[in-house]
Amino acid sequence: MKQRVSLIGAPTDIGAGARGASMGPEALRVAQIGPTLQGQGVDVIDRGNLAGPANPWLPAAGGYRHLAEVAAWSRAVHDAVLAELRQGRTPILLGGDHSLAIGSIAAVARHCREGGRRLRVLWLDAHADFNTSALTPSGNLHGMPVACLCGHGPQELVEMSGKVPALSPKDIREIGIRSVDAGEKRLVHQSGLEVFDMRYIDEMGMRHTMELALATLDANTHLHVSFDVDFLDAEIAPGVGTTVPGGPTYREAQLCMEMIADTGRLASLDVMELNPALDVRNRTALLAVDLIESLFGKSTLMRERP
Repeated sequence: MKQRVSLIGAPTDIGAGARGASMGPEALRVAQIGPTLQGQGVDVIDRGNLAGPANPWLPAAGGYRHLAEVAAWSRAVHDAVLAELRQGRTPILLGGDHSLAIGSIAAVARHCREGGRRLRVLWLDAHADFNTSALTPSGNLHGMPVACLCGHGPQELVEMSGKVPALSPKDIREIGIRSVDAGEKRLVHQSGLEVFDMRYIDEMGMRHTMELALATLDANTHLHVSFDVDFLDAEIAPGVGTTVPGGPTYREAQLCMEMIADTGRLASLDVMELNPALDVRNRTALLAVDLIESLFGKSTLMRERP
């Protein structure tokens, strides 16, 4: 059966420390994300962009920058993503900064609870995003979404899925991590979050990493991928606000995406932190679309899939 995808733009950099991710959805459209997926036989509807508060660009208050505005954007994302899931469609959230994943994954968690399904979240990122107001050096909420989803955060964000926590650390696999703040490191360890950092990928290889990250998926598992474009090495993906050297190469990233596609379980996707203001001729958006095409089945040869 044809996979049915809905593109949802969330043009905001409300949770970020640099301006520009608000232009990410249009850059992905300019890079032909819709027609590219249609070329893979996917039924694509572009729902356009969500609306939300403007970025006031204020300093942190009480450990958070722009908490009310982030909550408003996250609620808009939650409602839009949940509506698509309830129609049996695969939502692709075009970010925007990574704080928006609080809304999208809260919706996925709610949908899985309603349907009695298991949830597996793959968090592809240079950063663990497990900060709290007590730990964060900046107060930027794009560094806190995983912590909020696991119940560590302000009430208006941790309760978004209708249950606290929205998910357990055991539901998450973080891949490509290479930047974790000192206090955040301790909380990640205490929480038992499963993190495949770049040292692990260097030592064991992307194939082994993905085999572990995708282990125990079954027909009752909803697989959500939250793809922060800074997951990729900055040499090939300069268009992000928080570049960290030493990320996955083009081929490692392709293998990652192809192995996810091979499971046949992908049911929702975030594409986050693309910042065209820092890009070179939309190169990072074009690369992101190339990788998303692999996520939806592009391969060099015909392969048997479940």
